[in-house]
Amino acid sequence: MSTAYLCLGSNQGDRIGYIQQAASLLKGTGGISIVTTSSFYETEPWGMESENLFVNAVMQISTTLSPEELLKAIKFIEKTLGRVDDTPKGELYTDRCIDIDIIFYDNKVINKPDLIIPHQFFHKRAFMIVPMLEIAQDFVHPLYNKTVSKLYDELENPEMVCLYGTRL
Repeated sequence: MSTAYLCLGSNQGDRIGYIQQAASLLKGTGGISIVTTSSFYETEPWGMESENLFVNAVMQISTTLSPEELLKAIKFIEKTLGRVDDTPKGELYTDRCIDIDIIFYDNKVINKPDLIIPHQFFHKRAFMIVPMLEIAQDFVHPLYNKTVSKLYDELENPEMVCLYGTRL
């Protein structure tokens, strides 16, 4: 059994509803059980221009799925909830109804074209770090050998992150 941390986010439509639906579908996926979740946080977009604020949450899961199988399950859930990959050429991010990222998977370091663990920008994103502080502040980043708390203290120019609601 492995432990993974996922970040769920949405900036379109019923943002909390999309995250709750994604959590429900994750829970219904064989080989995944939800251990704990953070509260919801309203956050500024990171790395993109948008009129819409995001709602984000982080969850800890226990899984028998490999990292690749977990990614496949996540992509299926995103598609099921209506996410379309219509990012214009040359842009990294666009508005989305749901986004699920694998932040950490045990202490594994994976660097493949379609799967990078730990998440390559975790240490720069307050919208991932702040909810993670709530559920795993002492987790040690396997590349930087620093706790989530320490990475938060070292954030440069963090985007706005405000508590938005109760836990998933």
